Amino acid sequence: MYDPEVRRDTPLALKLKDTIARDGAIPVSDYMAQCLWDEDYGYYATRTVIGSTGDFITAAEISQVFGELIGLWCGVVWKQGLDAPASLRLVEYGPGRGTMMRDCLRAAAIVPGFIQAASVHLLEMSDVLTQAQRDALANCGAPVTWGHNLAGFAPPAIILANEFLDAWPVEQWVNTDLGWFPRGVGTDRAGRLVFTALNGEHRRDDLDQRFTDAPIGAIYETQRPERLAEAFKALSQKGPIAALIIDYGHVTSVSGDTLQAVRGHAYESPLTSPGEADLSAQISFYELATALHAAGLAIDGPVTQAEFLGSLGIVERASRLMSANPARAGEIESGVARLIAPNGMGTRFKAIGVRSPQLPALPGFGS
Repeated sequence: MYDPEVRRDTPLALKLKDTIARDGAIPVSDYMAQCLWDEDYGYYATRTVIGSTGDFITAAEISQVFGELIGLWCGVVWKQGLDAPASLRLVEYGPGRGTMMRDCLRAAAIVPGFIQAASVHLLEMSDVLTQAQRDALANCGAPVTWGHNLAGFAPPAIILANEFLDAWPVEQWVNTDLGWFPRGVGTDRAGRLVFTALNGEHRRDDLDQRFTDAPIGAIYETQRPERLAEAFKALSQKGPIAALIIDYGHVTSVSGDTLQAVRGHAYESPLTSPGEADLSAQISFYELATALHAAGLAIDGPVTQAEFLGSLGIVERASRLMSANPARAGEIESGVARLIAPNGMGTRFKAIGVRSPQLPALPGFGS
């Protein structure tokens, strides 16, 4: 267990303390955004962060089977759901090192006509990761473009987002004696970064009715999923879209603080190493589904990652891969087991499908 009181004077910590000394405490969402994206010291802006030599590892880095199954899923959606359009935008939000898209395209190539129809579009803010993606997809067989806009491409489109929303800056409110107020980051008398209530700013009276028994100090958080819902709505008005979102989170509306920091594959306080640790928060699939439904989109799921991958045939796919590569059988088996483990990634991660309302139900979500 980490010590929540540890603080390191990273370059970004010093910059943030100067800002707070001058302008006052900042909202948690601003703190998270600067920790991840500050142009000089931000986590994603300055380093390669994924993999065994980074701070965390994604499903696509654990096993190639993950990306291959997603690729076959895309092929089925293109052919059966979208009726095999001659031109398709295959989009990934937050594509990491390009590993999932590389595996996805390799597997989808067995679907006749898919690669010829597809052009890849990657939503990426990090110059470091963009270069890794260029290297990974140099010979992928499809044209690749990059952009920063959630809706900056033309349908028909299949959109993939694996471990993308958890890095969206989270807004938090804390319950005080005077009601629910935004939670922020300030400094104490010793000059250390601390969480604090931004009293007097935008009190949320509605939270008193939603969480009638919440104790003083309780936290409510949201990543404002309506921003994604509005982007999908705008796209869907131009043409058909189908999206697959996989991330870790909960399916009910609850209060609680899920903001976390990971550095060197170990947890620490989000205030310990600003700019040098990955910050993320759990997704509320309840809020996400509510926002998507309000935007007029159809929803499939959510289901657990184990259920989704199981319905796509992950065990059978792994068995075939193990037979073809006996020297790697143990590695393949352990990787797949990690992806579908009960009380691990298999249940902590959820999958949800999103589609234009005229499209049929997406594969992998049951009847």
